[in-house]
Amino acid sequence: MGQKVNPIGYRLAVQKDWRSKWYAPERDYADFLHSDLKVRHFLKSKLQFAAVSKIIIERAWNSVRVTLFTARPGLVIGRKGSEIERMSSDISAMCGGREVKIDIFEIKQPELDAQLVAESVATQLERRISFRRAMKRSLQTTMDFGAEGIRLRCAGRLGGADIARAEWYREGKVPLQTLRVPIDYGFAEARTVYGIIGVKCWINKKEESEKDNKNQGGGGRPGGGGRPGGRPDHRSNPS
Repeated sequence: MGQKVNPIGYRLAVQKDWRSKWYAPERDYADFLHSDLKVRHFLKSKLQFAAVSKIIIERAWNSVRVTLFTARPGLVIGRKGSEIERMSSDISAMCGGREVKIDIFEIKQPELDAQLVAESVATQLERRISFRRAMKRSLQTTMDFGAEGIRLRCAGRLGGADIARAEWYREGKVPLQTLRVPIDYGFAEARTVYGIIGVKCWINKKEESEKDNKNQGGGGRPGGGGRPGGRPDHRSNPS
């Protein structure tokens, strides 16, 4: 009881996708896995101020494609692409000399990205801003940008207290049991002078396809077949 599953892994088959996309025989699997971990750690530490939300690694026979989702692509690219070339050579060395290609996607609204919101709160905690103020400000900003709901949870020695505890705030609707709801999840750690504080964030993004499905479904209206979903009614008509 009480053990939690990772929200991203929980939704993999429904609405999320893998962040490492490759297949390897048994003898190469461990090497590839540790190589992926090294690449992720390297990029996160090198681009800690570039607001990198997600790193996707794809492997082919002799090449590696790394896709970065960032809110500040200018910091990642560097002047005339110098940073990209330097990172490509470093990642190639980690991957055993394979050819490396780096793609960059810009995040248009970082306020609606759970990972970036969690990292923003963690950064504020490291600057000794009150955790309540940081959490409530992030809640308000995310809701102003059109989210359906957001939940933030901080755990650790909050405010430098001797006894660690957890506090959370929620705004709007965040149904974590309903898998078809587009929940985005992010986790970050604030390394303060009195210990590590963990920050978790769940954001319920507005899904436009739900309205479209309702309009297309019929839903028992005239001309929709008489049954929910617009399916024809095969029962015999007494007339």
